[in-house]
Amino acid sequence: MKVKDITAFIESKIPLEFQEDYDNSGMILGNPQQEITAVLLCLDITEQILDEAISKNCNMIISHHPLIFKGIKRLIGSDAEQRMIIKAIKNNIAIYALHTNLDNSFEGLNEQLCKKFEVINYKILLPSANSLNKLVTFCPHDFAEKVRMSLFNAGAGHIGNYDCCSYNIQGQGTFRALDDAKPFVGEINKLHFEDETRIEVIFPSFLEKVLIRTLIENHPYEEVAYDIYSLKNRYEKSGAGLVGDLAHERDLFDFFKSIKEETGIPVIRHTIPTGKKIKRVALCSGSGSFLIQEAINEHADLFLTADFKYHDFFKAQGKLVLADIGHYESEQFVKEWIYSVLIENFSTFAVLISETNTNPVKYY
Repeated sequence: MKVKDITAFIESKIPLEFQEDYDNSGMILGNPQQEITAVLLCLDITEQILDEAISKNCNMIISHHPLIFKGIKRLIGSDAEQRMIIKAIKNNIAIYALHTNLDNSFEGLNEQLCKKFEVINYKILLPSANSLNKLVTFCPHDFAEKVRMSLFNAGAGHIGNYDCCSYNIQGQGTFRALDDAKPFVGEINKLHFEDETRIEVIFPSFLEKVLIRTLIENHPYEEVAYDIYSLKNRYEKSGAGLVGDLAHERDLFDFFKSIKEETGIPVIRHTIPTGKKIKRVALCSGSGSFLIQEAINEHADLFLTADFKYHDFFKAQGKLVLADIGHYESEQFVKEWIYSVLIENFSTFAVLISETNTNPVKYY
């Protein structure tokens, strides 16, 4: 098994297109053609993590936080980042990051938190904008079913809880085949009228190349006519945070107790309790203060995330409880997520969860 096989599989489930503009998810270091002996999974890459990988004969590390965020002008070992890069290269260790693309995936890290905290019926708190397109194509009536189904099978036509969604109009197309053409219908240098079906399907933008290739492979014409439109609709399977419900109302501090037990955090910073039971819960792993208003709009009783600043707590306005459960603590389950996905689909190499605690925050 090669590095590129692992990364291609991961990206088929969690596309790199889901990551934020500032991020650096994906392949960071290494040769995609390198054979894998073992993979080490971690939240952060530190010098201790690299030493652990070397001692366990792991020649690939998959982390949540990228080792490199910004450009590097020199590699002289003058800081920890440079030393880690040099050490990884010397030991032929490939490094891959699965960061905000996982955060923004419906089936990613936030879903792990929902399961840990027993939140059900959840949905994306802030769905991604500008992530949907519409594909429009035209083909002879007799081939419409084949073309349509091929697009569905390639991932187009999903709207909410429905799939195989399309709009179809019957009309007439015209074309004239020139001298070098090999027309499927019609004659060279003669205007041709063909009864055609116009097929429209919505798709997430990251599937564009796959869908165009699928369309061309399944369409009978030598030259396939199609249009792609950008949509302002939000994509409900990608975005920041999740919001859902508890099966039963719970007392705030009783719920806090179970969260502390699940995450291992000794203390939770929070706003003044509203006095209400907790039923609807919004959450976002890592830094999620930018979602406070979204949580209010969704009528959440409680918003769980990390890295609230002092003035962020005033934004609760008595409408909900804001609770800071720690950056590391809210993201630590990423190792479990990656492990479960890889171990289920690959059996030719070892997948190991790092035993190193990289949390830089300590509590007294």
